[in-house]
Amino acid sequence: MSPWSLAGRRRRGPRRERYPDAVHVLKRLTTAGVACGVVSNIGWDIRVPLAVAGLLPYLGTVVCSYKEGVRKPDPTLFAIACERLRGDPARTLMVGDSPRADSGGEPLGIRTVLVSPQPPDRRPAGLLSVLTAAQLC
Repeated sequence: MSPWSLAGRRRRGPRRERYPDAVHVLKRLTTAGVACGVVSNIGWDIRVPLAVAGLLPYLGTVVCSYKEGVRKPDPTLFAIACERLRGDPARTLMVGDSPRADSGGEPLGIRTVLVSPQPPDRRPAGLLSVLTAAQLC
């Protein structure tokens, strides 16, 4: 199946919190054969925090702007993620929380679905509800 870039975390103060249903959603998607990845504008390597949060085992790639030299919404980051996941942009979904940054893949044919800007603890099914509405889970 195609790759899905899952933004399973939302900025909250000086630290990052994952959505409570992020591991469940990623596990369901990867079990179904869907390649998942992260595209981030973060300025440091987020693989360790993703591993600590239990998310890294479900991610086929983590594309960070600081390593690639461009920032979202530049379509280059989304193209890199699709290439690494061997996915067709026309069959790819970006789930994010920033209308401007996370829609950067749209010129490539990547569909964007936004999660609520509310903190993750206020949206315990924040990701599952979005993916269900998009008929993906």
